Amino acid sequence: MSDTYSLVDATMKVILDRRSIREYTEEPVSAQDLDLILEAARQAPSGENAQPWRFIVVTDPEMRKKLGALAGGGSGRRFTSEFVTKQMQERFASLQDEEKKKAAFEKLTSGKVSAFLADAPLDLVVCGKKNVWDMPFDTSAAIENILLMVTALDLGACWVIAPCIDIRDEERIKALLGMPEEFKAVSIISIGHPTRPHRPRPRLPIKDLVFTEKWGEAYYKDQP
Repeated sequence: MSDTYSLVDATMKVILDRRSIREYTEEPVSAQDLDLILEAARQAPSGENAQPWRFIVVTDPEMRKKLGALAGGGSGRRFTSEFVTKQMQERFASLQDEEKKKAAFEKLTSGKVSAFLADAPLDLVVCGKKNVWDMPFDTSAAIENILLMVTALDLGACWVIAPCIDIRDEERIKALLGMPEEFKAVSIISIGHPTRPHRPRPRLPIKDLVFTEKWGEAYYKDQP
């Protein structure tokens, strides 16, 4: 692809280049880049234009350490449940390398998979106003805008929900950040400069995802 993109090509490139990044250099996110990221979030679609989102920028090392601990605890409980109920073993059934499988289980059940919030130079906490009907969808749209702008800026990010699923963790986050009761902590987005390139994750074939007129009637009939 040339260095000059059409709008369609540029949009698809940003979408395809996005990755979930969990390892960052110590280089901080510039104020100019953060302005663009937050403006992208502000321009997300919103039901009834309610704009229920609020954002808290966290760069203080001690605060990030506490967020990382909460995220690690949340992920650890979730994935331990998955392991105990054998869902994790089923999910990794195709992985033949037993050492890699063991390492993956340990990383997930220990919570290390989400504790990296402590090491990212910036954590962006996404909050949503509880009494807005479309709050979950509006904040998700804002988060996607954040992830795409981060990619366009050649930064990395990861969308973390682990510390916001369990009400006990969410209450700890709200107390830590001084959030009012009428708002919910929805997610935390880690943002920074990636330490290395990341390969794309596999996607299901589009022929298995799209139907025509009714469920089960393949739209892409000619694809193998």
